[in-house]
Amino acid sequence: MTSPSAGSPLPVSEKPSMHVAIAWGVVVGVLQAASPLAFWWLDPATAYAIGLAVIAPVYIGFAVADGRVRIIVVECVVAMAFVVVAAAGITGPAWLLAFGLAAHGVKDAWQQRSRFVSGTRWWPPFCAAVDWVVAATIAIEIVAGVHFRP
Repeated sequence: MTSPSAGSPLPVSEKPSMHVAIAWGVVVGVLQAASPLAFWWLDPATAYAIGLAVIAPVYIGFAVADGRVRIIVVECVVAMAFVVVAAAGITGPAWLLAFGLAAHGVKDAWQQRSRFVSGTRWWPPFCAAVDWVVAATIAIEIVAGVHFRP
């Protein structure tokens, strides 16, 4: 059997399964949930908000790669909404960050179902897993009494 040439798509049987994408999403979610430890000089709310805001350019990039103007406009508007939620979460209630990440996971699940943006087969389930792990971690921290600001 010859391997596919560079640039040609992999046969369906050789593409990673969604289970692999979700498993890696959980791993990355755990790492992102620990991000306040890596950025010890920042408030946890700021570290989590940066994580939420950094998602925006990824989705804008996928929209640009898709190339349809409607998709680009919608993804830019949605991305900016999540950036606003992230910014508000820096000084507002930490629940905004948990809500923003959970809502982004719902958006990912919708995107996976609808195939709204082409060429993102594994990304939405991966990102949804990351989002929901971090959202759950923030919710648990809030309930446990973790202070998000000095």
